[in-house]
Amino acid sequence: MQSVALAADISGPGPYAVSFEGVDLVLLRTRGELRAFAGRCPHQGALLGEGDLDGDDLVCRNHQWRFNAQTGRRYGGPQTLRHCPVIERDGQVLCDIAALGEVTSTSRHSAVRGVDELRGPRGVPLAGNIFQIRRRQLHSIVERWRADYGSIFVMRLGPRPIVVVSEPRLSTQILRARPEVFRRASSIGAAFDGMGIAGVFSAEGEAWRPQRRLAVEALSQRHLQSFFPSLQLVTARLLRRLQAAADRGEVVDVVELIKRYTVDVTVLLTFGYDINTLEQSGTDIIQRRLEAIFPVLSRRAFSAVPLWRFIRLPSDRRLDRCVAELKDWLASLVTDARSRMAGDPEGAPRNFLEAMLVARDAAGLPFSNEMIFGNLVNMLLAGEDTTAYTLAWTVHQLCESRSSVDSLGDELDRVLGERAVPSSVELTDRLPYSAAVANETMRLRPVAPLIFLESIVDTQLDDVRLPAGTAVLVATRPPALDSSHFGHPARFQPERWLEAMDIGAHDASVHLPFGSGPRVCPGRSLALLEMKLVIATLYKNFRVERQGEPTEVHEEFSFTMLPRGLHVRVYRRGELSSSAKTRVSGSCEG
Repeated sequence: MQSVALAADISGPGPYAVSFEGVDLVLLRTRGELRAFAGRCPHQGALLGEGDLDGDDLVCRNHQWRFNAQTGRRYGGPQTLRHCPVIERDGQVLCDIAALGEVTSTSRHSAVRGVDELRGPRGVPLAGNIFQIRRRQLHSIVERWRADYGSIFVMRLGPRPIVVVSEPRLSTQILRARPEVFRRASSIGAAFDGMGIAGVFSAEGEAWRPQRRLAVEALSQRHLQSFFPSLQLVTARLLRRLQAAADRGEVVDVVELIKRYTVDVTVLLTFGYDINTLEQSGTDIIQRRLEAIFPVLSRRAFSAVPLWRFIRLPSDRRLDRCVAELKDWLASLVTDARSRMAGDPEGAPRNFLEAMLVARDAAGLPFSNEMIFGNLVNMLLAGEDTTAYTLAWTVHQLCESRSSVDSLGDELDRVLGERAVPSSVELTDRLPYSAAVANETMRLRPVAPLIFLESIVDTQLDDVRLPAGTAVLVATRPPALDSSHFGHPARFQPERWLEAMDIGAHDASVHLPFGSGPRVCPGRSLALLEMKLVIATLYKNFRVERQGEPTEVHEEFSFTMLPRGLHVRVYRRGELSSSAKTRVSGSCEG
């Protein structure tokens, strides 16, 4: 048996995620007995130690699969978690890892192909396909090539081949095989390191696990329950901002406004600091600085030659200033947090920042100031853009679907009554159509349409041999737009996500807006809660009218996929919009 944890570290019921020599386990205490199982959900490989213990049930936080904590058997399905013998001795938790058998595997075929044998777009010597790629449209170019060359093909940035995969089974295999077989592309890690913002997003190997654990705990469902009053406060501020815009007849930049909302939520939840950019002028320093990071990060991560190391462009110098200013601002928050904790040395950490200050890394040492800073920026980046862009895409899609807006309004009137903002997590959970609108938006407009990875060891995808170091690009949207997975896939139909509706094929397993496997987005629960809150608040209180034609709004790739050119006017519900007034006026004149 091997020692996998200290008994003092797992004194409560759990569950606890532990790892030994690349093998993930979930430990939990039920009915006074310590139990250990294979640590990854058989569905999509999420870490079960990040889930919840509900009585005698172990619940995966990704898709709510439930397992009997005594037997490991799944309720409602044939799957059973592999049990691992476990004992406590001399303050150590000892497990027989060998009882689990082989944890990760790759497919094997008698005949295999090399990467160079894959089909793909014709390039030019040395440069490959560089001259055919526009970085801001990278996702749509990849998707067009996928239509031409199939669900696994090769493209080249310079001389280096990149294997592009969009077949759902292979995509899931790749994402579940992290971090042992695949890792995030090393160019992305280098880009984060070069900016001085390395953190949980770019971390790999054993350095990733303690950082992941802190992020998951900060964004856990338990914390979201206690945080909800603060979330409701920020949402009420958003409501007031929209009411003022409606009363003044202002054109609203949807992306800009919702970014303020998500920044306020993220800073309050993870740092315990109320920045209130929604109501206070001159407080947008965070947004302005973060906006400088993603474009440069995208350019550096996907460039064949790292020119910025030799030639500093104005955008590089601006980035340096923005990162330095962010570091100064965050340093003041760290100082304040240390001061609060010194005054209450026995108190438990109350947020992600305080948890970082008391945590230890894989070597048992405190996190360095650089690592703390990097993780704080990681949380800001992840919490601001992805949720804000999804909500902006939601507004764009609903502007084209009056029937969906009507169905949404009916649900909100029925569930919320006279409330302008949902008053609890439980009430928000009673908004299935609002959740369906969010899911349908993420199916059609995923903000992470491309996931850049590389193989760590020699491995194989079906009949394709991947040497260690092979770049792999997972394209997440094509399966969700395939009629074999979703009926009428090009249509915006939130009803497809409601159990009572039957509108054709519906394979939710190919829908990966938050990724899959052990590195599934730790902020998934927070993002979904924010989406439902904003959708509910916006469409309970307002009519929304896009300014300009739908074709004026276009997709742009800048590490994430954002809507460019989206502006709206909002009208208090019950008031006529400008287009409606025109129609009424025209009918009267006739």
